[in-house]
Amino acid sequence: MNVVASWHVYGTDDPVGPLDVWLIDEGDRAIHITTGSDWCLVVETSEPYAGYDMGDSGHITVGALDGTTPFERHIGESVLAAREDLEPQTGRVALELSFPSGRVRCESRAGDLRLTGRS
Repeated sequence: MNVVASWHVYGTDDPVGPLDVWLIDEGDRAIHITTGSDWCLVVETSEPYAGYDMGDSGHITVGALDGTTPFERHIGESVLAAREDLEPQTGRVALELSFPSGRVRCESRAGDLRLTGRS
């Protein structure tokens, strides 16, 4: 598995994000993980998009991970299992992926994508 992500960059501030994560398997199939406008966690099949300029609001950059997410530990590993958490009123709020060397929990919290590594 390889991982691509997107970040919001504004001026000289540190990048914010990741906003989106794409898990890409050995067959080049991409699974996109992000948050929706309804604050649900979105998991879908789609290719990474290109970065883009937002004028005075900065820009979105898309590329390989830079050491800021727990997915780095699992690059090259296969996903062994996936478990999702659902809220009856709002839908999917979390997805936990298990790898041979640990787990990564993906959550939508207040509309932001949160990634947490677990042993």
